Amino acid sequence: MAYVAAQDRYDDGSGMHYRSTGRSGLKLPALSLGLWQNFGTDRPEETQRAILRRAFDRGVTHFDLANNYGPPYGRAEENIGRYLADDFAPYRDELVISTKAGYDMWPGPYGQGGGSRKYVLASLDQSLARMGLDYVDIFYSHRFDAETPVEETMAALDTAVRSGRALYAGISSYSPAKTQEAASIARDLGTPLLIHQPSYSMLNRWIEGGLLDELEQQGMGCIVFTALAQGLLTDRYLDGVPSDSRAAREDSTLTGLDDDVLDRVRALDAIAERRGQKLAQLALQWVLRDARVTSAVIGASSVEQLDTNLDALAAPPLTEDELAEIDRYAVESGINLWAKQTEE
Repeated sequence: MAYVAAQDRYDDGSGMHYRSTGRSGLKLPALSLGLWQNFGTDRPEETQRAILRRAFDRGVTHFDLANNYGPPYGRAEENIGRYLADDFAPYRDELVISTKAGYDMWPGPYGQGGGSRKYVLASLDQSLARMGLDYVDIFYSHRFDAETPVEETMAALDTAVRSGRALYAGISSYSPAKTQEAASIARDLGTPLLIHQPSYSMLNRWIEGGLLDELEQQGMGCIVFTALAQGLLTDRYLDGVPSDSRAAREDSTLTGLDDDVLDRVRALDAIAERRGQKLAQLALQWVLRDARVTSAVIGASSVEQLDTNLDALAAPPLTEDELAEIDRYAVESGINLWAKQTEE
């Protein structure tokens, strides 16, 4: 059945609101949909299509990808390319589509990721082909590459914009110092950096140590990912680590969770419960409390989970007392997978 978007998707009753991206003219929804998980071969395509449709019907105008999202690598871009053609072609100018290049993608020395001009621009061309697009709205350097001069990476982003293959350029997981360096170079080239995408959650607060201040100084927006700490800040772990959870897998990025971390998660859940919220909703609302955070990227494995996350926007503002109580438990928990590269 042909998809027709909800007529009320931008009405006040939709619950969505839009924030300016730094000092640019681009506005993003407070919650954006990320396709890091659940949009490869790991989820039925009818489920993927239903999530995207529901997101757009509720005012989510930004879909965030990267070249290696899957599984396998590239599959998320291939899948969304079909959905864009089948469902969203009439709405392309209402959508912000972003993708990234920075991690390993294809065999041989030129496809192993990083920030070289060869890799970055080849990756962008491949991404556009997979999605069937002439351009993406935002193209990111997915990570800082110590083996490539920042000047080379920024020049590649400048070329992407000047060639019409991207409207804006961004960076992800750069330290405050490298953000300053990259932004200065990009500005001199004539393609100012629009946005930074760092990890951030109640259990991973590294961006408060200088990055947010630097972004404000540079006039850049901030779109955070892993606001739910890869599922830790949900009701999944309140009774311990379930055998079928991400943390229980051999390849888990959440291994080694100790009782102290889980106790703090339970304390945060108690705060959410008093507010009539789920923990995930509190976690999303918390990362958006700072006006310098333009948007938070959320994932979803079902329409129901998507709705739960989007409903976080309907909650009353956090009070000063609640924020102070949250600060007692919202402390670094050693779960930032991207910490090493942001120390460069």
